[in-house]
Amino acid sequence: MVSETENNVRNNGFSKSSEEIFEKKKKTIETYSIVILFILIAAVLLISFNLKLPAGCLIIAGAAMGEIIIRKSSELNRNFKESIKEFSSLNERKDDVIIDFSHRIREPLNNLVIISDMLMESGLQKKQKELLETFIASTNNMVTTVNELTMQSAGNLSYEHRKAIRFNLLSTIQNTIELYSLKDRANIDFILNKKEFNDFECFGDPIVLKQIFLDLFNTIEIQSLERVTKVTITLKKTRETGTESIIALRIQTDNPIVLINDIGVEKSLTARFISSGNGTFSQEIGTNSTVLNMFLPYTNPVTDVKPSIASQKIEELIQKDKIHKELKDLKILLVEDNLINQKITLLTLKPLVHSIDTASNGKEALDRFGTTNFDLILMDIQMPVMSGLVAAEKIRGLEATTNSHVPIIAITANAMIGDKEKCLSAGIDDYISKPFQPAALIEKIKKII
Repeated sequence: MVSETENNVRNNGFSKSSEEIFEKKKKTIETYSIVILFILIAAVLLISFNLKLPAGCLIIAGAAMGEIIIRKSSELNRNFKESIKEFSSLNERKDDVIIDFSHRIREPLNNLVIISDMLMESGLQKKQKELLETFIASTNNMVTTVNELTMQSAGNLSYEHRKAIRFNLLSTIQNTIELYSLKDRANIDFILNKKEFNDFECFGDPIVLKQIFLDLFNTIEIQSLERVTKVTITLKKTRETGTESIIALRIQTDNPIVLINDIGVEKSLTARFISSGNGTFSQEIGTNSTVLNMFLPYTNPVTDVKPSIASQKIEELIQKDKIHKELKDLKILLVEDNLINQKITLLTLKPLVHSIDTASNGKEALDRFGTTNFDLILMDIQMPVMSGLVAAEKIRGLEATTNSHVPIIAITANAMIGDKEKCLSAGIDDYISKPFQPAALIEKIKKII
């Protein structure tokens, strides 16, 4: 049993000094046990020769040594429990580090996502837009990595739905290849079989397509082990209806690589994106090569727009504008301790909402809530002086005596498993974790008001 304990200690990664202590005490117990065994054997022999006095002395000595063994075993057990407690404490500190890392990295990532979204709507030139799309795709992949690290649950990956735009599939892939080739020590030699660009005009989200290829390129580099890998990419339309085309993308490498892991919940980012876009894929891994076939549906661009349809679109825009005017009438309290995050969120909301007040912590929010009538509160969670959770609980306590209810949306970088439930239990109505798309926040505001 002592030996098994020792193995468990080693398997759990305890320090070398702890192992030496266990080894020393183990040897002491083993030695005393052997001595007691010989003492008892000798006592039995003495009793058989009717030498009861010396036999009694040996039994007393054996009992004394047995007491020592019990004491040493208790010490060993106590030390083992202390080591377990120490190791558990290390695990807790490790979890704290991961949580802190998640919070710290999500703040700047959120700013990147929001600013990128604003730039996409700023009327950029084609080349600038292509660069920005690739930047957004890379940022989104980083967001996914952070989500998987902090939540340890690849199956909970969420996909942001952006507005569909007109773009060219071939041009988008070509641009992604060009930019990826600029990185240091790029170990991929690309061959893109070009055809007529006009064949690949479509409506959709080019950023998702770039995320897929960036993930595939990273997978290839990781498995290439410093070897330059030749990657051949071919596009072809396989089926076309009046509104939709199925595009076949064939990726071939000159060495055997698992391009997509589709087993269990840990399947790759590419597999999940293809699945979320109602696409399919297959891969064949040979002795000297891998062939991946992806089939993705895209909406065909509208070539003949009738005046009546144009009028309908204008009417839809007018209706949306009316909704925006309704948003402008809201009085919002933004509670955020980070001044940069405050400014970024204000930049997002100012075009839609004229009246936005700010607070730097939960106590300031509580003070403002007591003197001003707000239609909505956007609440950060991790703040100095008073956290968002405590502030929300106190606000709900005050409302209990007035029979009123101001909606609260948590805008937080706390995105670990269980954080949403903590927010809801504190009386918060809805939750959005950083980083988020500005449109997602606007949609939540519309839904809750």
